[in-house]
This record gives sequence, C-alpha cells and structure tokens, in this order.
Amino acid sequence: MAAKATTIKEALAKWAEKSECKAEEAKIVKLLGQIPPIEKMDASLSTLTCCEQLSISTNTIEKIANLNGLKHLKILSLGRNSIKSLTGLEAVGDTLEQLWISYNLIEKLKGINVLKKLKVLYMSNNSVKDMAEFSKLADLPCLEELVFTGNPLEERLTAEGTYRTDVANKLPKLKKLDGVPVIREEDDED
Repeated sequence: MAAKATTIKEALAKWAEKSECKAEEAKIVKLLGQIPPIEKMDASLSTLTCCEQLSISTNTIEKIANLNGLKHLKILSLGRNSIKSLTGLEAVGDTLEQLWISYNLIEKLKGINVLKKLKVLYMSNNSVKDMAEFSKLADLPCLEELVFTGNPLEERLTAEGTYRTDVANKLPKLKKLDGVPVIREEDDED
C-alpha cells in the first residue's frame, strides 16, 4: 500500500518548524520534494498571504489550484511535478513575474495569457509540440526570458535549424532564450 500523500497543511507545518518562521508571515516558502510527495495544491495555500516566492517542486501535483490568497506572489516554482495544464493561474495573473514549470507534462499553453506581468518562464522538458501553442506566449506583454529546451517543438525546430530565429520572430520582446541572449538584426543598427 502506498503512503498517504503529504498535504500542503502538513508540509507547511514541517517547513515552519524547520525554518522557525510562521508560514503566513514568510515571503519565501519552499515545500520541495516532500516524502511522501504532495499530490494537490489545497486550500491551505491561501494562508500564505505574505508569500512572494513559493516552491512546490519535485512532488506529484497534477494541477495548479488554490492560489487565491497569494496576493503578493512573484515567483511560482512547480518544476518536476505531473502538471498537465496551465489553468489555475488566474488568481496570480496580476502579480506573478516568474513561473518555473520545467519537467512537467504540459502540452498546451491555454491559461498562460492571464499572466500580465510574467517576465521569466522556465518550461523546459515539457510536451509542447505545436507552434500554435507556442504562439500563445506572444500574448505575454512582459516576457523577457524563456527556457524552452527539451520540448518536442524545440527539438523539431532545432533539427530544422530555425529554432532561435522562429522564437525571436514570434516573441519580439524576448531578451534571453534557453540562457543565451537573443541577438536581433535590427539591434546592430543602433
């Protein structure tokens, strides 16, 4: 029989004890790699009213949920989970500046458009195959840095030799792609 999943409430209690800090007053909360893993983002997250950076990476979370109390959240780290979609981000749409969501199962980018202040998106090693999905990133007015390596779309475009050019054309404000500065033709003329 498998062990019962760790709840957010239990993880927060463990974290508070270890860090000697009240979770509801903390600006940075890290609930990484819980044993047994966290399976769902439950309502206990709403107690994190001061949190600016929340890490729940390396667990078995399948969907993004219960972010409504996180009025100051700027960085959300959900890498190495089992997340399949980006729905559930509406509550942090006006504050979130960085989303770290690499090593998940994301194929479609529906829901990303709510992130009006998103500057940094780390989403390597997901399942995005389609350029139409990738085009949804163009709706993000502030996006400056993207890590997209390890997605089927990136692998296909790299094999064709058009990846960096295609991305630079689709995302004109992008400054950094996969850790490398984006150099554009028109930049040389200044």
